[in-house]
Amino acid sequence: MLIAAPSSGSGKTTVTLALLRAFRRHGIRIGSFKVGPDYIDPVFHSHASGNPCLNLDPWAMRRESQAAVLDQAVSGNDLLIGEGVMGLFDGARDGTGSTADVSANWGIPVILVVDAKGQGASVAALLHGFNNYRHDVYLSGVIFNKVGGRGHVQILKDAAAAAGILALGFIPKSESLTLDHRHLGLVQAREKPDLDLFLEKAADIIETSCDLAELRKIAKPAGLERVSPIQTIPPLAQRIAIADDEAFAFTYPHILEGWRNSGAETTFFSPLANEAPDQDTDAIFLPGGYPELYGEILAASENYSSGVQAAAAKNKPVYGECGGFMVLGESLIDRRGKCHKMLGLLPVETSFANPKLHLGYRNARLNDDCILGNINELYSAHEFHYATLTRSDAAPSLFSISDANGKDLGSVGAIVGSVAGSFIHLIDRR
Repeated sequence: MLIAAPSSGSGKTTVTLALLRAFRRHGIRIGSFKVGPDYIDPVFHSHASGNPCLNLDPWAMRRESQAAVLDQAVSGNDLLIGEGVMGLFDGARDGTGSTADVSANWGIPVILVVDAKGQGASVAALLHGFNNYRHDVYLSGVIFNKVGGRGHVQILKDAAAAAGILALGFIPKSESLTLDHRHLGLVQAREKPDLDLFLEKAADIIETSCDLAELRKIAKPAGLERVSPIQTIPPLAQRIAIADDEAFAFTYPHILEGWRNSGAETTFFSPLANEAPDQDTDAIFLPGGYPELYGEILAASENYSSGVQAAAAKNKPVYGECGGFMVLGESLIDRRGKCHKMLGLLPVETSFANPKLHLGYRNARLNDDCILGNINELYSAHEFHYATLTRSDAAPSLFSISDANGKDLGSVGAIVGSVAGSFIHLIDRR
């Protein structure tokens, strides 16, 4: 089943997490997936369910990649819950890639989470509209969030009945169901020492306010075509060392799984703990994350910096995305305007002193042969950051990019020898 909403901020992440933990407590083997290019929510899913959560992106992923993700997510589980992105019908600028597309493409029933605060009988019109907007998407039920007293519950029940939609739950307003946010989404799961307490409380609330048995009946069997193992971005090398901590947490599990399916070995190291990559590694991947919050620590982590620099000096591939691209540069300026020395492997400087949002899907074409493939090879990708490139000295660019509508956005990134990076996150081959 798919948990969706009319808009962002309706509570679908909290409801999804509560359902995952509640079903898990009942002994149901529960899996999940997240629609769209999200790094943060899937980690919360995994904590709630006890199982890996993969991304499923109908805009950026080929159909065979989506099938492989669904197949892996279903494998070994009794029930699979997907969490949508933004509003049910919201997608890329070209109008595709929505949660509704996932439902239509794979025949997955939708449960709509509606923020009922300030809403009464008029919610019937909202439900009627969402149920009839696309005839290839079936709205199987609604869960009302932030509900008042008994009177409010009855009004919402009547409104759902008038719209012909099954009311599955009424979650009361509760401060204990609030998750903290920062500029790229929720504060990361690994930064919340009380996460299990939150999940248990959320499960308690959902068990008393929703009909779990009826919800489970709505789920449909996954009818997948013949599926091959996940194969998206080619592995950087045979042995790949991956930075992994609070500053470098934005990795897509489907990409790492694809590397392992190709026979590559992955190891992990923490720059914040001043760990160097394994000296026997053949390539280094520096994913995105929040290096801007830890500039001082990263600048002082000599084992990490010397280890990455030594690998580059030996002509081993070093690839960075977004935050990883920023630390490959010469310096990073944080929000306070303080400049921190970075790895110095690419002739760029980035800054958060004047934050500016860069957001959207990207078509990316390689400008030259490199560790990611041959010249003109195409990838689907995503960009989401507030950093600004304040200096970029002469260096060949890595990609030529366009947005989801095909609008040319120029060349981005840099490549110097075996070191390459850009602000965009690769998702799949075209």
